[in-house]
Amino acid sequence: MTERLYYDNAYLTDFEARITQSRVEKGEHWVALDQSAFYPTSGGQPFDTGTLTWEGHTLAVTDVTVDDQGVVWHRVDGMLPPDAAVTGRIDWARRFDHMQQHAGEHILAGCLHQLFGGFTHGLHIGQAFNTIDVTMPEGVLRLTEAQMAEVEALANRRIQQDAPMRAWFPNEQEMAELPLRKDPTVDSHVRVVAAGDYEMVACGGTHPSSTGQIGLVKLLDTQPARGKMRVSFVCGMRALQHYQGIYENARQAGAMLSAPADLLAPAVERLQGEQAELRQRLQALQGQMADMQAEALLIKARPLEDGARLVTSYEQALDAEGLRTLAARLTRQPRVIALLAAPREQGCLLLFARSQELTHDMAALLRQAGGRGGGKPDFAQGSGADAGVLDRAANALGRPAAG
Repeated sequence: MTERLYYDNAYLTDFEARITQSRVEKGEHWVALDQSAFYPTSGGQPFDTGTLTWEGHTLAVTDVTVDDQGVVWHRVDGMLPPDAAVTGRIDWARRFDHMQQHAGEHILAGCLHQLFGGFTHGLHIGQAFNTIDVTMPEGVLRLTEAQMAEVEALANRRIQQDAPMRAWFPNEQEMAELPLRKDPTVDSHVRVVAAGDYEMVACGGTHPSSTGQIGLVKLLDTQPARGKMRVSFVCGMRALQHYQGIYENARQAGAMLSAPADLLAPAVERLQGEQAELRQRLQALQGQMADMQAEALLIKARPLEDGARLVTSYEQALDAEGLRTLAARLTRQPRVIALLAAPREQGCLLLFARSQELTHDMAALLRQAGGRGGGKPDFAQGSGADAGVLDRAANALGRPAAG
């Protein structure tokens, strides 16, 4: 079993140790030490990284795990001799980040429990943000914005108290009397972490010595996940970086709208109003243009033997919405069949439509002419390899009426 130095001092970054075991697995070198300050992946907290130095040779530690016998294994990028005396050095920036995230989770989980009776099942510290899964009373799967603000405010008030954080291994009698937030997941060698007089839970992770060093907790989101409520959050320097990123985006957006970042919302609201007004004007103009186009096309419509009027047109300037608008204008008139096409990157868009009193099946006609798509008897849309589909569809409708 490896003596885990971080249990007694999470701030220890340099230590001396001796190699007790080594192995090569899938081409990777692993060594075990008699004692180590490197944290192995467990409890949702990722492993520490750093270096091991032996007689002037420095090897990177790129992964740390612990086996069932409590031996901590370190993956290194090279060979180390058996029984070598080494100096370990922890990547402190990574370690302290994990300390902030893990301690922040304790505070956050405690607040969720106190305010709403939420039971936290686990922690995942990711590269960008963290998550916990929480069982809420009555199957609640999301928090409202007001509830999120309440949790966040309580968590940060507790952080700002700068209460001491203590980690220790209580004896059996003391353990039975401790007001733990939830039962431990192990039966022996239970380590307890407490924050002030308001949070206490079994935990094997690394934490700062006071809540003030967490800095800040920021909730990002709550959403359903496998029957539980998944809470996303960031702490410490990550929370600051999150704020800086959001603020910079808001500042840039504000500059585009000639508004300061703190007045971005009303500026966007004003812009949306202007856009809505412009959309209405554009729709009105498009409607007028469609009426004029429809009138011009109807003048050139070809009469069919059954009394229907056939309009065929390849519209270079229209998109799918434009084709639908034009088809609607054409088929408001009696006994009109409209076969329309418009260009796309490959081939063309197709829209076949008819007036309600006619019985021609536009979806069947589209397929018969070689187009891809479908729809209803009075309206079909899709695509074709080229505008030749229009000619084939027109021919399928029969001969024009005798002039």
